[in-house]
Amino acid sequence: MATADLGSTEWERSKISAQDINLLKKLGISKKKDSLRFPSEESSNASNRPLMKEFIRLGTQFVGYHDHAKKLEANLAEANKRADALALKLEQSEKARKKAESDAAAIEDLQKRLQDAETSLKENIAQQSAREDEILARLESQSRRFVRKTHQDFDLESPEGDRLLDALSLLEIHGDEAREGLADAKAGLLKLFPYFFAKKKSPRLLLLLPSASILKKILGSICDKKA
Repeated sequence: MATADLGSTEWERSKISAQDINLLKKLGISKKKDSLRFPSEESSNASNRPLMKEFIRLGTQFVGYHDHAKKLEANLAEANKRADALALKLEQSEKARKKAESDAAAIEDLQKRLQDAETSLKENIAQQSAREDEILARLESQSRRFVRKTHQDFDLESPEGDRLLDALSLLEIHGDEAREGLADAKAGLLKLFPYFFAKKKSPRLLLLLPSASILKKILGSICDKKA
């Protein structure tokens, strides 16, 4: 491309020189042919030296720009690679964050459920304790009624250490004593008054007698009336 520009420049110079010669001829001015010389090759080379220097300078700059562009492309590729790696890490971090939030929500829900379960358990324990206290009060009341009627009080030899179980054990003892007293009363009545009861059928009255002490009172009142 530089060669073509130089040729066109030389052609323009030769054209201008020919026109000048024709103009001089029309004006009647004569000049020797040798005096009208075209620029020689040396003068042409001399005039082309600044242009060649400019071309060399531009070529050097082009090579420098090309190397710099290659370096920039490499840096850009490295930056893109790092950006992709950062994007991947960011995506992984986002997934980890969402998982952590989900785990935190699950833990919070689990803690709430655990707290609700503890509250419900405390309420159930309180209700059970109140129910046990009520049962204990009723058992102790029945034991006191037996003591008032039989005038017999008992102590456990080996208590369980549980008030409810110990009260139940005392009530069982009183119940056993009452059953034994009723059996003794039934046997005594059958021996004293055989003509009042059938041989194979027990009277309903015997089932209603609470204890042997009542039987003693009945027998005592009967004896007092006969006397």
